Amino acid sequence: MELSKNYLDNINALKSAILKSRYKAATIVNKELLILYFAIGRFISRKIEEEKWGAKIIDNLSADLQLELPGLRGFSASNIKRMRVFFEAWHDQFVISPSVTNQTQVIDLEEIKFSPSLTDQLGNVFSNVSFTHHIEILQNTKSLDERIFYIQKTAAEFWSISTLKNHLANQTFKKTGRLPNNFSQTIINDDVRQKALQSFKDEYLLDFLNIEDNDENDERVLESEIVQNIKKFLMSLGSDFAFIANQYRLIVEDEEYFLDLLFFNRRLQCLVVFELKTGKFKPEYMGKMNFYLSALDEYVKQPHEQTSIGIILCKEKKNKVIEFSFRDFNKAMGVSTYKTSQVLPAAFKGLLPDVETLKKLMD
Repeated sequence: MELSKNYLDNINALKSAILKSRYKAATIVNKELLILYFAIGRFISRKIEEEKWGAKIIDNLSADLQLELPGLRGFSASNIKRMRVFFEAWHDQFVISPSVTNQTQVIDLEEIKFSPSLTDQLGNVFSNVSFTHHIEILQNTKSLDERIFYIQKTAAEFWSISTLKNHLANQTFKKTGRLPNNFSQTIINDDVRQKALQSFKDEYLLDFLNIEDNDENDERVLESEIVQNIKKFLMSLGSDFAFIANQYRLIVEDEEYFLDLLFFNRRLQCLVVFELKTGKFKPEYMGKMNFYLSALDEYVKQPHEQTSIGIILCKEKKNKVIEFSFRDFNKAMGVSTYKTSQVLPAAFKGLLPDVETLKKLMD
């Protein structure tokens, strides 16, 4: 039986209403949970300060709660300790009434509200982010601005815990908006320019790549590794990027040219080219990229799309060299670097054998 368009429209309307209602209900539940965890965190914090509660008491508290409320989840000893961390990180951003402040044995959730300053900065975003996400952010950030950045991104782009961890490891906050570029001269629209600045990073952590030292001069090896791990690479780039192709073929005056990686950015509504360089940035790379972008805009770009953007992804760069290289080019370009592993903290250097020693031990 063929379904009428009107019937299908009704189905879609009902589906939309159900999903919207579920999302709203989940948001309300999450907000109440955050207030509950904040209140319990405050309770524990005060007990530790005033009555010198230790880890053993919290362990016993968790076990006794399980006995009182069989099947209770989320109140392990470690999670109760996280609630204290949550309270101590955000206590200045909540309003606690005097009636609660003067009571140590009563936890009244009705008397705890989000502060106006927190609402002004984050709106409803704070309560849309799960407790697990909040704790991951608190444990890996240092400033309020950094926390707010990751909370906003998590809520806006629906980051999973693994995606959030990836961005925290990559220090996305510190690297977003710091890309050496010529956007101020080449992107006329202010809104598009700001979006472009927020869409690219100064450095990308590509720790999923398996590249040996003797492969560092082979850009095809780097490209192949990225393509094989394209999902992880997209996570490093951000949620707005869609992969089109590697070695994308352009024909200009009967000659073939191949772009390393071609993407489309939904937020910017434009094509984005990544050219891969395993060594240090060189000024001549700009001329080649400018040519690619001109050809893309002429032959590939759709009429409704913004002009294309090019990113040269290299191992090393010097910003003054890039600054001089940008001059007199009319296409939007930027230069980023990549690293394939986290730098070992100084405190741990010398404690582990080097790569060669490890190889000998394994042999």
